[in-house]
Amino acid sequence: MKLVVAIDSFKGSLSSFELGSAIEEGAKKVYSNAKVVKIPIADGGEGTVDSLVEGTNGRLIKVIVNNALMEKIEAKYGIMGDGTAIIEMAEASGLPLISIEKRNPMKATTYGTGELIKDAILNGCREFIIGIGGSATNDAGLGMLQALGFKFLDENKEEVGFGGEILSKVKYIDSTGKIPELKDCKFSVACDVDNPFYGPKGAAEIYSRQKGATEDMVKELDKGLKDLSEVIKKELGIDISNLSGAGAAGGLGGGLVAFLNGQLSPGIDMILEKVGLEKELEDADFVITGEGRLDLQTSMGKAPVGVAKIAKKFDIPVIALAGGLTDDAVQTHEKGIDSFFSIINYPISLEEAMKKETAYKFVKGNTEEIFRLISICEKKYSK
Repeated sequence: MKLVVAIDSFKGSLSSFELGSAIEEGAKKVYSNAKVVKIPIADGGEGTVDSLVEGTNGRLIKVIVNNALMEKIEAKYGIMGDGTAIIEMAEASGLPLISIEKRNPMKATTYGTGELIKDAILNGCREFIIGIGGSATNDAGLGMLQALGFKFLDENKEEVGFGGEILSKVKYIDSTGKIPELKDCKFSVACDVDNPFYGPKGAAEIYSRQKGATEDMVKELDKGLKDLSEVIKKELGIDISNLSGAGAAGGLGGGLVAFLNGQLSPGIDMILEKVGLEKELEDADFVITGEGRLDLQTSMGKAPVGVAKIAKKFDIPVIALAGGLTDDAVQTHEKGIDSFFSIINYPISLEEAMKKETAYKFVKGNTEEIFRLISICEKKYSK
């Protein structure tokens, strides 16, 4: 038997790699000679760096950068075994890094994200995967670009400052000082929303309030994004105004496309292609996937459904494990997950359930029971 384990982390408990080990132990209690292939995965959000570094024998890099309010912090990014840099913009420019009373997208900047990219370039990276969820910003990535050597000028050709408040001030773009190595870099952007750059469904209108924007700020930020898109079209000849996903992370999606030729793709599709899941599935007998909580959002394209989608190309049964299940998790059946199970065996507090030793024991034990059932069915129907 060949079993492929491609499971997202249980956030705050077990990593994707740790889950793979628990599942392997449980399966081999029943099928001792099983070939178990463990492929740590994530969907481009929190945990992506750790999963892909761990799963590809890569390395973590820690560096001092600026957060969204230009305060010095330590952030990390990963370099995969093949040299690809994995960067979560939230590590430097994320909303959780800013206290609620200080959140202000007029001031918040993606400068620190640019510092992470710059450091990775200096470390020899030329291929990048950028996860852009969880931002505190609405500056269209201008801060990121400033850290990479771009200059944004007002009507007097003076440099503007930082944050969302500069969007309408930008009249000219000076790229003469950008890092030369950028011309050799490829940016794949993990983007799981389809918001346009501005407008009723744009970056400011949909997301800026949770980042601290008042109603007046929302209007100003939205106008700023519209004004900036016109400057980008005039200066660069690129129209991102209605580009699906351009509004992700406060317009960072659009900035990455316009200035760095970034390619926007669903996070899980990009990650699964990078780790070579499809090749491993070609001759697999079973796939085990899952995440901390299986629910309606899972069915809308999160990691387990991405795995199931590929598995169904080869008609491979897909089993999902989760810490918690909701009633609407049944919708994942329509997306290729054949059966799912909670790992929780008896009433227990959330704190206790999330302890590594508890979760590991539950995952291992339930995997063993699942394969005991498979073994029974195999023996009965092979007669």
